This record gives sequence, structure tokens and C-alpha cells, in this order.
Amino acid sequence: MAEETHQQKLEDLIAENDTGARDASGLARKVVLGVALLWPLYQLYMASPLPFVTGFGLIDDSQQRSIHLAFALFLGFLTFPAFLAAPRKYIPLYDWFLAIFAAGCSLYILVFYRDVVENAGGLRTSAETIVSVLGIILVMEITRRVLGPSLVIVAAIFSLYVFVGPMLPDLISHRGFSLNRYVDHMWLTTEGIFGLPLGVSNSFIFLFVLFGALLDKGGAGNFFIKLSFSMLGHLRGGPAKAAVVSSGLTGLISGSAIANVVTTGTFTIPLMKRIGFSAEKAAAIEVSASINGQIMPPVMGAAAFLMTEFVGISYYQVVVHAFVPAIVSYIGLFYIVHLEAVKADMPVLAKLRESSLLRIIWNFLFGFGAVALVAGIVYAVAIGLRMAAGVFAVPLAAVLLVALYIWLLSIAAHYPELEIDDPDAPLVTIPELKPTLMAGLHFALPIGVLIWCLMVQRLSPGLAVSWAIIVMVAIMLTQKPVTAWFRGQKTAGFGAEFREGFGDLIDGFIAGSRNMVGIAVAMAAAGIIVGVVSLTGLGLLMTEIINAVSGGNVMMMLLFTAIMCVVLGMGLPTTANYIVVASIMAQPLVTIAAQNGLVIPLFAVHLFVFYFGLMSGTTPPVAVDSFAGAAVARSDPMKTSVQAFYYSLRTAILPFIFVLNPEMLLIGVEHWWSAALIIVSATIAMCIFGAATQGYFLVKSYRLESALLIVIALSLLRPGFWLDRVQPPFQPVNPDTIYAVVETAPDNAQIQMSMNGENFSGDRVQRLVAIALGPSGASGANRLRDATGMDMRFQDGGLYVDNVAFNSPAQKWGVDFDWQVLELNKPNARAAKEWFYLPAYVLLGLLMFRQLSRRRRKAGP
Repeated sequence: MAEETHQQKLEDLIAENDTGARDASGLARKVVLGVALLWPLYQLYMASPLPFVTGFGLIDDSQQRSIHLAFALFLGFLTFPAFLAAPRKYIPLYDWFLAIFAAGCSLYILVFYRDVVENAGGLRTSAETIVSVLGIILVMEITRRVLGPSLVIVAAIFSLYVFVGPMLPDLISHRGFSLNRYVDHMWLTTEGIFGLPLGVSNSFIFLFVLFGALLDKGGAGNFFIKLSFSMLGHLRGGPAKAAVVSSGLTGLISGSAIANVVTTGTFTIPLMKRIGFSAEKAAAIEVSASINGQIMPPVMGAAAFLMTEFVGISYYQVVVHAFVPAIVSYIGLFYIVHLEAVKADMPVLAKLRESSLLRIIWNFLFGFGAVALVAGIVYAVAIGLRMAAGVFAVPLAAVLLVALYIWLLSIAAHYPELEIDDPDAPLVTIPELKPTLMAGLHFALPIGVLIWCLMVQRLSPGLAVSWAIIVMVAIMLTQKPVTAWFRGQKTAGFGAEFREGFGDLIDGFIAGSRNMVGIAVAMAAAGIIVGVVSLTGLGLLMTEIINAVSGGNVMMMLLFTAIMCVVLGMGLPTTANYIVVASIMAQPLVTIAAQNGLVIPLFAVHLFVFYFGLMSGTTPPVAVDSFAGAAVARSDPMKTSVQAFYYSLRTAILPFIFVLNPEMLLIGVEHWWSAALIIVSATIAMCIFGAATQGYFLVKSYRLESALLIVIALSLLRPGFWLDRVQPPFQPVNPDTIYAVVETAPDNAQIQMSMNGENFSGDRVQRLVAIALGPSGASGANRLRDATGMDMRFQDGGLYVDNVAFNSPAQKWGVDFDWQVLELNKPNARAAKEWFYLPAYVLLGLLMFRQLSRRRRKAGP
């Protein structure tokens, strides 16, 4: 009974944070479930070609966003109680009214779309103003219910800033705006609540959340956990290592760290405790792994789709750039878990069948080599189909996919079903890899279709996940009847099996909708902040504010941004935190860095912001994810939070590294061998850094050895630091040679110019501006103009700015007409920075030899 009560508390925790704590009955329940089922059907219809084929539902993006938000508001008010004391078993009358009014305010844009468009930019009618004000207030109220007061407070402060701008100090002041202008911008255009974040939520995020819910209801979540446990459970600290891997796999399909913690943690945390991990460490490992699931491509907790819009690059590029730090961070956590297990001399769990060396080799080849072989065969077949079948390639591929699916189910029918195990059972044995893998290998098909469409076919994210959802729906409806047929069960049971699969499908649709309410609400509320930034020009003011706070020091700027992300993230969900900080800080950071002689790619700054937003999930005193892990482990919440933060330090250093060394994001990497060297060195470095923080490498490390490990790790992560000490990256040349230097510089080279002139306030300032030149081939004047927006002139023996294009990089740097170039620095011919890997590896080898010798002496003869 006590165990059932504890499990109910865990389910309530997920409900309160993700799906709504109210569980009504009767007609109210049917209404909620009906709307929750209608929402995904609408989204799938709008994502399909059917509106164009039938002519029904052909509406523009802003009207689609109003319907999307109307669903979220209606479900939110019905499923999230207003207060702790509010009823949970029925829906009060006032929540019905609020749900209807909120949805009506959102749908006003759909119904009166023509009037809204015609009145744009002018004086709004009384009806439009009233609807807008009520809509904004109701969005703030549902945000308070779903996400807590933090985002509401931030949005309210930003909204107040719109009206009190003229009364503020000069550094952050603006001319102020009327209520009419505010509601027009926030509610009746696509600049505020119905802006970019909600547009991404409508176009991409809902479908990915739905896909994850279908995978989970279809059994893929349990398959990932069992597969990880069968692969790693027999190792020292195996359940903890399985928790890391299964949380990473679950993170591919889950948009919620809390749900990830509770789903996988319910199984892995008790097992970790049984083999010797303390309750706090077991919970902290699960929390760290689950949070890292949010940085794993292709979903990245929905941030990947926002980055494509904010940065202006393709989704494929986002996935490629984000992959290396994500996988490196996960391997680092895996190694930390290994060190914890070795330090505590934890026991090894027994497998069902003892493994010989040949069987271990076979399992490795079967588990990983087979995957690589299948991937290669699929790629070759797909390319061959496209070349040979032409327009019939897609139908033929569908037939082959069906045949593959049936074949996999015929294999799965020979193995037991993947039941959910009891982690508190008296005896724990590790099942074999092959039966576990074979019983659920068909779940790889929808994920394979998704990755193929995204990464190979380069389809849009919405279209790619739509195809994956179609495959998953087919699997959910047919996997149980077909498997039963292959097992020779009576045909009378097929109908029951089909109905069970159909029930799982309906549950998946409803779960996807309820999971989406919080995300859609967060996007709408974050749109208020984005709207204030665009309305008041706060983004441009932030350049001066950050510059004043940091004194122009790039590291201080990054540290200030990291602290801001963590502080905001203590009360905001990850995606909302990313939107708020990225919209305010990202471009100013890039601009100020360029003003101080450093070129930072915009994507690197956005990923920096996203990573530190995730860190808030483990940062005391408000660490919701850690508290969820503590609830599962029944451990002290604050100690769990501190331990999880300690484990996550490896994730905290990565953003600083890839901002200063963008090659870690595979930006500017031209050769495959260079990419391989970067990935291998970064992985080794992260493991070394984990060993340093644990105070244990091959044996217990002395403090000097731990310090040396940190130096080695940072040297492998950023070898250019030592090269800059030996050979400066730039050499000064005569400014008169500017065009010759720019024209002869290689692709994507950088130059620096020390410039002097008057700023907008009339003060004379001097700046060292960093310029990324881009591709070569143009003349010096044209290439410089393309990179900076500046035209230059030679006058009185000096080089001056003759013109600055509007909204150009030079204008963002604060450069203006008649600024003089005092110094010009061109790239210096230097040795390859990779040479500094050698002394780092030599030093690592010496340290390993020393620790191995010490371990042999302790072991004795």
C-alpha cells in the first residue's frame, strides 16, 4: 500500500508539472479527452497536403497559430487548477468560463482576420483592444498555473518596461508606447504572443511531442530501458550506466526532463541503490542523464527548431553542430558513473548466461556492427531505389518498409514480450542482449524514417516527423495482431489485440496533447518578452548594458550571460529560458565580442545560452528536476540537487570551450580526419575532466594530479590557447594595404582593425573590431563590403570609413562615417594548433604510468 502511494505521488508530480493535476470525471472528462484527441488530428491535417488537395482549411500561418493557442488555453484552464486548494475531481464553473473566454480571445484573430489585418498599424477598435487585453491577461494566468509565477513576473516586468521607458535612466530608456500600440504588437500581429516561438510550436514542436508520446505508449520507452540494461547491466555499476544510456535514448522522444527522470528513474534508481549507490547519488545520476537528454539531437527539448529560426540556418546544420558536445557530455557522465562504481568497489550483477570471451565479442559485433551494417544496407538500397525507380521510388520504398516490418515482427514473435520489470524484486539478473533487441527492434523503424527524412532527404522537420508518425501509427495498430498471428494464437483474439493497439493509439494522441499544453503556453508567454524586445529596441540597448557590466572583457560577458541563464532558469522551463535569454543576449554578445577583437559564431552563442538554461534544472535552491529525482529515490532534495550540480560540471565547461573553439561544433572544419581528431580528443578530455572532479583516475589522485588532469583536459579541448601564447594569431600591417590583405586572405579568414571615432553620444572611442571575411574570390573592396557593410577611403595618408550600410555588421559594432583605421592586423602564418595535442597526450601518458605503478604497489605481489 505504501508503495502504491509513493507511485501515485510520482504520477502526481508529472501531472502537476507536465499534464495537469486535475482528473475530472463524467461529461467534463469526456470533453477534455475529446478536445485532447481533436488537437493532434487537427495538427496532422494541417501538416499534410490535404488542405491543398481538398481546399478545406487553407488558412495562413497566423490563423493556424490562433487555433493552436486556443487548444492549449482551453485544455490548460480545464486541467490545471488555479490553486493548491482548488478541486481536482471536477472542473469549477469559473474555469469553464475562463477556458471558453481564453479560447475565444485567441480565435478572434481567426474569425475577424480581415478586420484585424485592415486595422494593422492604425488605431484599434474597442473590441480589438478589449479582446487583446483579456487575451494577454489570460495567457499570463494560465502561465502561472502551468509554469509557476517566474515567467509571469518576467513577462510583467518586460510589459511594464514598454510604458515606463521615458522615466528610466538613459542607458535603458526609450520613448514609451501607448496601450493601443502595445496590444497591437503583442496580440494582433505576429511579433508578440503569436510570434516566432508559437509559430515553431505550431509547425514543428507539437508533432515531435506527439511522436514521442506515441513511441512511449507503443512500448518504445520500455524497450530503450530494457535494451540499455541488457547491454550494460552486467558491468560494474551497470544499472547506473544503463540509466545514462536509457535516459539518452528516452531523451530522443521526450520533451520533458521531469518525465524522463520519473519514467526511467522508477526502474534504474532502486537498482542503483541496491548495488551500493547512495540515494542522493543514484537520483543525481538519473537527473544528470535525463537533463542531458534535452541536448541530444534531433529534438533537443524543442530548442533545435527555435535555433533554426533565430540563427537562420537549416535544421540539418543545427543537428550537425550540436551533436559533438552532446555525445561528449554523455560519455563524460558515463565515465563518472564508472569511476563512482570503481571507487566503491560495487558488485557486478549476474547475467542469465555466463559470457565467454567469444560471446562478448559476438555481442559487441551483433549489437553495434549489425546496426552499422543495416544502416549501410538501407542507405545503399535507398540510393539505388532513387536512381533506378525514379518517381516510383517512394511507393517502392514503402513496400520494402512494410516487408521489413513484417519480417522484424516475425522474429520478435519468437521471443518473450518486453514486460515492465519490478526493480524491487528480490533477485536481479541481466537478460541477454539478443532476445531483448529482437523483441523490440521494429521500434527503430519510425526513428529511422525520421532521421532518414531529416538528415538524408533534408525534408522540413514538420514533414519528416509526419512521415515518422504515420509509420508509428501503423505499428501501434498492427504490432499486437501480427505478432499474435506469428505466434499461432487463435484468430478470435485478433480483434481484441487490434482494439488494444487502437486504445494505445488514442492514449498516445491524448498524452501528446496534454504534454503539449505546457510547451505551447511557455511559447506564448515567452512571445511577450520577444515582442517587447522588438518593440522597444531592447536588443540594441543590451549591447551597451553588457559592455558596461563586463568592461569589454569577453570572459566576463560569457560569465554574466551564464549566471543570467541559470538564475532565470530556476523558475522557467528550458525552452522558455532559451527564448528569453537568446532574444536579449545572443546578438549583443556576438556584437560586443566583435568590438573587442573576437569572432564568435551566432550559433555557438545560442547553444551556450541553451546549455546554461539546462544547468538551472540541477542548480539549488530551485531545481525541479533534482527534486523529482529525489522523490523517486526518497532522498534529501537539497543534497540530491547539489550532487547533480556537481555531476553536471562537465556540461558547464563545454559552452565556454565551444564558444572560444567553434571547431568543436564542427564549424570551420574542412577535413574528415580533422573532425575525427576533434571528436576523439574532446571525448578523452571530458573523461579526464570527470576523473579530475572525482579525484580518481586509475587510482585515487593526489590534488596536484587532479589539477594536472584539468590542465590536460582543457588543453585537449582548446589547444589554440597554448598556440596563441607561442605564436600570436595576428601580425600588424600598414592600414593602407587593407584591400590587398582582404583580397589575398584565405576562405573564412579573420582580420582585426583598431578604429577610432565618435559614437552616437559624441564621445570619441577606440575599438578593436574583429572581421570574419567569408569566402574568397572577390576583390578586396567588395569582399570587405560584403563582410562589414563598410566602404573605405584614403585621405591625408590615413584610412577612413566612407560609408556604413544600414543594419550592417559595422553599424551593429557602433562604427560610423569618418572613423579612422589606426591599426590593421592580418592572420599570422602559424603552426597547426593540433601539435599541442602531443604534449598533452605525453603528459597524460606519464600520469597514467605513475598511477599504474602506484596501483601495482598497492595490489602487492
